[in-house]
Amino acid sequence: MSSSVTQVSAADSASALQHFESALRFETDCWDVHDAMSSGQQDFVLLDVRSHELYARGHVPGAISLPHRKIIESTMNAYPDGTTFVVYCAGPHCNGAHRGAIRLAKLGRPVKLMIGGITGWIDEGFALAAMEVFAKSA
Repeated sequence: MSSSVTQVSAADSASALQHFESALRFETDCWDVHDAMSSGQQDFVLLDVRSHELYARGHVPGAISLPHRKIIESTMNAYPDGTTFVVYCAGPHCNGAHRGAIRLAKLGRPVKLMIGGITGWIDEGFALAAMEVFAKSA
């Protein structure tokens, strides 16, 4: 009798390798983002795709507030072609980061999703930045 874990057999090693390597082309995690930013090796733009109000309450330090609905060609023209974007939202219960990633991909921009979002960032023990005074932009 097999468990619910092994009832469906694991993929062969070659398929597993392809799957997991592929996942890293689409996703990064909070730890890797924090490490790149804190070590001065940030080679991406980090976008908080939640509302400006939620961003103001608390966001990943160094992230730019750009709600996913505002990811449009004219806004993205401020960044050179080939710029890699990393998007995040509230956490695993939120699909805003996926929406932002879709918009960026449709504009031909390289994009990865920071899995875990704000929830993952906090779970890793990393601090959030907050803004006391908030002025709406675009």
